[in-house]
Amino acid sequence: MFAYLLNRLWQSLVLLVLVSIIGFAILNLAPGGPLSQFALTPGMTREALDRIAHQMGLDRPLPIQYLDWVWRLVQGDWGKSYRDQRPVLDIICGHLFATLLLMVSSTLVSILIGTWIGIKGATKRYSLFDYTATVGAMVALSIPTFWFGLVAIYVFALKLKWLPAGNMYTIGDQSLYDYAIHLVMPSLVLALVNIAVWSRYMRTATLDVINQDFVRTARAKGLTPRRVLVKHVVGNALLPMITLAGLQLPTILGGALVTETVFTWPGMGRLFLDSLGYHDYPVVMGLLMFSAILVLLGSLIADLLVALVDPRIRLG
Repeated sequence: MFAYLLNRLWQSLVLLVLVSIIGFAILNLAPGGPLSQFALTPGMTREALDRIAHQMGLDRPLPIQYLDWVWRLVQGDWGKSYRDQRPVLDIICGHLFATLLLMVSSTLVSILIGTWIGIKGATKRYSLFDYTATVGAMVALSIPTFWFGLVAIYVFALKLKWLPAGNMYTIGDQSLYDYAIHLVMPSLVLALVNIAVWSRYMRTATLDVINQDFVRTARAKGLTPRRVLVKHVVGNALLPMITLAGLQLPTILGGALVTETVFTWPGMGRLFLDSLGYHDYPVVMGLLMFSAILVLLGSLIADLLVALVDPRIRLG
């Protein structure tokens, strides 16, 4: 186990370095560069831009800038925002709760509904429900997330007036109920695509387990279909789903970026787009590294959970 953890940590470190190099190079070589927002200031001269670049260390070679950024990152200094000079880590932490709340709620919804649809589709194979679930999954995977969000706002906020159109809470309220009703639409929209993915994988995993010898043996012993399903089929079919949950983190983060923008949800996805618009590269790099760490950590936790749940797996 210890050797496995060391190996995974080493692989994760290599991946983080590659992500940081690619992200840093793309941002700094993009048209305009980090100084583009300062260049738009009325009355800004070339001499003033050069002075700002020197003060920020942007006139040095790019590899030197990268090494200096990495050294400060390792020491816990993620840099300061170009917009308001606030520490990048403080800005990210200020938006972290909103993103985690949205991700956790949408993940729970997608797992519960997707698992139920997948199991029912496998046990009722080629039925009307199975065909309907298959078509619904294809539609959900084909239509962009922002379209679902806009339709939900139009129907439930503008027409029916059941739910608020956006934001995380109502100014002056901020009660638990207020948070909950603001969370409904974003979490369901974000969960929609993941429900489609989860249901298809769960259907395939369930069908694979149903055809195993130990399931046929359980039926031959006279166990009821419900007991066979709950005790022997579902538990084994859920094992690969644990790994899928870890691998779904990049998809959830990407969907959160779109969902938070549509619903003006004050999370890391919306912060990322706002920072790109303002060319606030320290915040963009901070969000990129933070997201990469979350994805790698989620994948590691999923692998460890599979090993703990399934005694047949040994981590060497």
